[in-house]
Amino acid sequence: MSLDANTVLTILAMAVATLATRFGGLVLIRHVQMTDRAKRALNAVPPAVLMAVVTPTALTSGLAETIGCAVTAVAATRLSLLPAAAAGVITVAVLRGIGF
Repeated sequence: MSLDANTVLTILAMAVATLATRFGGLVLIRHVQMTDRAKRALNAVPPAVLMAVVTPTALTSGLAETIGCAVTAVAATRLSLLPAAAAGVITVAVLRGIGF
């Protein structure tokens, strides 16, 4: 197996662009005064992104996945992202285990 220099350079350029975007956002946000409304809106982003990624698959895969998606949505209103996702995964595993 050979490693092409253009491939490596492309991967490195994408990594630099990704890191620059992330760190740039952190630097810029330090200079912005956020209102409470803006903070609440930004706190709603992680559950919304999670649902946008999960929902299409969940609603086309089967009943267990659809129920798991609903559990994740409800859990995301009270829990942080990782526990909410874990609740959905556990729900799907249990439902599949009992035959759904």
